[in-house]
Amino acid sequence: MTSAVSTSRSAQTKGDTPVLILSEAEVKTCIDLRQLLDALAGGFKALSGGKVVSPARPQLDIPQAGYSLAMPAWTAGMHLTVKIVNVFEGNIAKGIPSHLATIHLFDPETGMPVCVMDGTYITAVRTSGSAVLSVRELARRDARVATVVGAGVQAGQHLHLLPLARDFTEIRVVSKEFSDAQALAAQHPGVVAINDVEAAVHSSDVVCLATHSYEPVISADWVRPGTHVSSVGVASPGGELPVELIGRASLFVETREAFAPTPVGSCELAGLDPQTGTELGEMLLGLRPGRVSADQVTVYKAMGVAMEDMVAADLAYREAVRRGMGRVVEL
Repeated sequence: MTSAVSTSRSAQTKGDTPVLILSEAEVKTCIDLRQLLDALAGGFKALSGGKVVSPARPQLDIPQAGYSLAMPAWTAGMHLTVKIVNVFEGNIAKGIPSHLATIHLFDPETGMPVCVMDGTYITAVRTSGSAVLSVRELARRDARVATVVGAGVQAGQHLHLLPLARDFTEIRVVSKEFSDAQALAAQHPGVVAINDVEAAVHSSDVVCLATHSYEPVISADWVRPGTHVSSVGVASPGGELPVELIGRASLFVETREAFAPTPVGSCELAGLDPQTGTELGEMLLGLRPGRVSADQVTVYKAMGVAMEDMVAADLAYREAVRRGMGRVVEL
């Protein structure tokens, strides 16, 4: 009898399974940026509250080419989510994004595949979204001038999102090459390209670092009291954020894994006591303070966590189903 049952089970087949496929353009259409900020806030609360399962991400290195990461996450009420992101810096010279990703959703009750969507846009927008969420929650309420340092994909996403965080009277962009800053500013009405990064930082209430620099792109001395600084660039061994600034600021992170060795953690935080950083979720839950004074300098350092992909992909999937978008294939 036991043998018969075993044979019967082993003979079972999955059969054709309908899986929704969403392109990059469809994903972009299905994510409302204001909803994304709120979804990320909820995700950070769940993360710090211990409600998100997110194991360490394995890394597959391809010598002299790049690396691939698998980033899984799950919380009750959402699909099992796994993002595969490939980082190949040489792509930029080929006219291809350096970060390419797909996101896979699975039924949490059966493990059956549900959706495969492009993850390249989500990787960009959830990273800038977490940084702009930090602006919304930590910048002074009267912050009126913001400067984005960088002119790549992340800088462009910041320019889309920053108006949702504050009613800025001026948003600026600066870059190593002024022509790059001018080209990016031209795509965003009202954004001003600035040639002098020091002068721009000196007179800003919010500074968003969004580069791929291997060394600090600003000086800690340029940051005036009361400024909020965010940093999303990841480039070991130095990084874009000056370590000296962390020493005189209140530091906020996605999780305390930011203090782990690279590639999981941030090179700028190497050797620091993890307790010196406050998780965004802890602040949002009221477990630890956020901004407590007008002169306080606050810093948010991001590394990217799978929870961000999960909540962004959930938004895209739900909206795509509501609109009847995408195409279904049988696997």
